[in-house]
Amino acid sequence: MKARAPRQAPSPGPLRGRDLARTDAEDRPAPRAGAPLRTILLAPGADLAGFRAALRGLVAEGVPPERVAWSSGAAPELFGATEAPAAGAPVPLPRAVADLVPMVVPHRDPERYALLHALIWRILRGERQLLEVASDPLVHRLALMRKAIQRDLHKMHAFLRFRRVPENAGTERFVAWFEPEHHILEAAAPFFVERFRALRWTILTPEGSALWDGAALRFGPPGRREDVPPGDGFEAGWRDYYESTFNPARTNLRAMRAEMPKKYWHNMPETAAIPGLIRAAGARTAAMIEREPQMPTKRQPARAVAAMAEQDPTSLDELNAIIRRTEPLVPGATQAVLGEGPVGATVAFVGEQPGDQEDRQGRPFVGPAGQLLARAMAEAGLVRGEAYLTNAVKHFKFEERGKRRIHQKPTAGEVSHYRWWLDRELEFVAPKLVVALGATAVLALTGKAVPITRARGPFRFERFDNRFQGFITVHPSYLLRLPDEAKAEAYAQFVDDLRRVEALAQELAA
Repeated sequence: MKARAPRQAPSPGPLRGRDLARTDAEDRPAPRAGAPLRTILLAPGADLAGFRAALRGLVAEGVPPERVAWSSGAAPELFGATEAPAAGAPVPLPRAVADLVPMVVPHRDPERYALLHALIWRILRGERQLLEVASDPLVHRLALMRKAIQRDLHKMHAFLRFRRVPENAGTERFVAWFEPEHHILEAAAPFFVERFRALRWTILTPEGSALWDGAALRFGPPGRREDVPPGDGFEAGWRDYYESTFNPARTNLRAMRAEMPKKYWHNMPETAAIPGLIRAAGARTAAMIEREPQMPTKRQPARAVAAMAEQDPTSLDELNAIIRRTEPLVPGATQAVLGEGPVGATVAFVGEQPGDQEDRQGRPFVGPAGQLLARAMAEAGLVRGEAYLTNAVKHFKFEERGKRRIHQKPTAGEVSHYRWWLDRELEFVAPKLVVALGATAVLALTGKAVPITRARGPFRFERFDNRFQGFITVHPSYLLRLPDEAKAEAYAQFVDDLRRVEALAQELAA
């Protein structure tokens, strides 16, 4: 009888992530029976730095997650004394994992550190794409924890309310009380630094406090609700604003409670008005339905300009007072940016419109373009403080994109609406030489579009009956937009223009 060949085992095929992790675990020597667990003690709350340092040491020593007990605060007696691992090198992780860790560490779940350790251990053992397996129980649980932290941060950003606390010497501090569900104070505080950088404030929570003094952010001990004043004068105005924007026809109690849970209401002044607004919603909605339809009020810039002209100011100060209290004739802007410089200045510079920094500070030419103009003037021998600087349009026209305010060029009609202001302004300043910076300034001064490249240099503004000498050059913001290789030559030409302006000013002053 013919001998049968020995049967070969089938090829296992390619190993998947879990298979690879399981095979690796099978190949490792089993831990010594009865070996004590490694207990890692971290600071209470969200100890991200401590977790990173401990993890590096555990990875360097090759300690698996099942041999580690993570603890926050006091060491548990069950596991005995804690043992800090040796220092280790940074652990190379995929970007998605590195972003996940700080979003899980603030969670209140006591197993958060152990779960992260288990995730990183598996990734370092070959499961590099583990986070993409949403059905994996470990990944699913960590994703829920990250979502909870994101939701808690959103609630703190949206529902925290500061109250003014007067201090000595007339200074002000703002204090707020908040009760987060997780350890998010240190993660949330930078948001308030960016939003309220100019204020001095303190955020109190049951676990700790954050203090911003206008220069540095510090964290301190827990606070008490009693340390926050019950209210301030600002809250009454805020309550009135909330009531005026409440739409009774869109009242949805379930949606309100989902977006603004009642546990936060006692810290929010506007919520005191909600019960009354809800009770009156039905009657207000019925009244809205019965009311006669009305056309919305249309802004009429021409009428606003006519109203300004009727006031007939007799000085530059009176003219400035009119524009301060006039509604912006372009969309956007927080305030009018007035001209700056001495009345009777020999040279007046006219730009296009204020930018973002000018709108915030209320002064012309203080942003990047203004700083470049100041440098070029100094190189050309012009003293900024002796010149008059203004813009054809007095308000910042912009479009919001996220947190940025993007400059929008004013239209010819908008430039025309502001022309009355510019004409009277130059009449009161009475310069001998007016420098138009860019095409919008030329349009405002001449009433027509004039190509800068063709008209650059000395120019007569006939619309003003040649009351002053004119000069046309580019706007400094144009230089900022040029590619690097072209900036040096364009800037040198701009300085040459200003040198010609300085020479003309000397002649006219003489």
